[in-house]
Amino acid sequence: MANLADRSHPCGVAADPVRAHAHAAHSHAHGRGANERRLAITLALAAAYMAAEVVGGLISGSLALLADAGHMLSDVVALAMSLLAIRIAQRPATPSRTYGYLRTEILAALANGAILVGVSISILIEAIERLRAPTQVLGGTMLVVAFGGLLVNLAGLVILHGGRDDGLNMRGAWLHVVSDALGSVGVLVAGGLILAFGWSWTDPVASILIAGLIIYSAWALVREAVVVLMEGAPPHIDVDEVRQALEEIRGVEDVHDLHVWTITSGMVSLSGHVVSVDESQRTRLLQEICDLLHRRFDIAHPTIQIESPDFDEPGKVCST
Repeated sequence: MANLADRSHPCGVAADPVRAHAHAAHSHAHGRGANERRLAITLALAAAYMAAEVVGGLISGSLALLADAGHMLSDVVALAMSLLAIRIAQRPATPSRTYGYLRTEILAALANGAILVGVSISILIEAIERLRAPTQVLGGTMLVVAFGGLLVNLAGLVILHGGRDDGLNMRGAWLHVVSDALGSVGVLVAGGLILAFGWSWTDPVASILIAGLIIYSAWALVREAVVVLMEGAPPHIDVDEVRQALEEIRGVEDVHDLHVWTITSGMVSLSGHVVSVDESQRTRLLQEICDLLHRRFDIAHPTIQIESPDFDEPGKVCST
């Protein structure tokens, strides 16, 4: 047997997780710095306006406005977590944490999704109670405060727009602001109907619709974060297709123990055992494998173990 994915080989950087992390951190450093600034500005805006919504909700008696303020509180917490996660993720790898703290961003995304769901459930419960026992709502105050909230949310969306596709963490922050903007629109509609027709029931109904939208959008974020933490294959990669592509390379007899997982958003790793008969061609074979994985599947962190057909591999607990 020969494991040619060593540190001297062009593809061997993936065999050393500390060096792989350093490479990934370098390539994402500029993007993380820009995202830090985006999050910090949006956090300041959200925190400032959250206080205004609480005051406006208490004065007007609007549950929809207080619900939106509660959601903005979750935004403040979520944005703060996202900002902290980005900073922690930039810490260098160590011998005991060979991938560094990259997973911190995934944990923040999971927490953000969970907060969104929790806040939404509390809003649903309170809205149902309001439908049973309606209360007087000042539609004019609702409109003024909600309009200001919408402006703040739109400003946040513009600020975060450039980084919204930079991983689950930034997507979670973006999702919080998007759902809060939708909440502000719902409050505006409810306030307008109350002013025009005196329909106080539109306030809790708007709250229910806001909560439903938040839960729907948050669930996908939670599900994807769990997949990463459980080291499942990324949804955009078909593992069977990867296996078939590797088996079509000249000199490959068999592929087993193939695993594909995500370290953090944008950093996909792969490990696998490849059986080859011709020992003299193993360097060439490893190079072709690494090139194919990078070119076709955008996997830049493979670790490949090349074995002879008679190698008796112990364990085989995770063989696939």
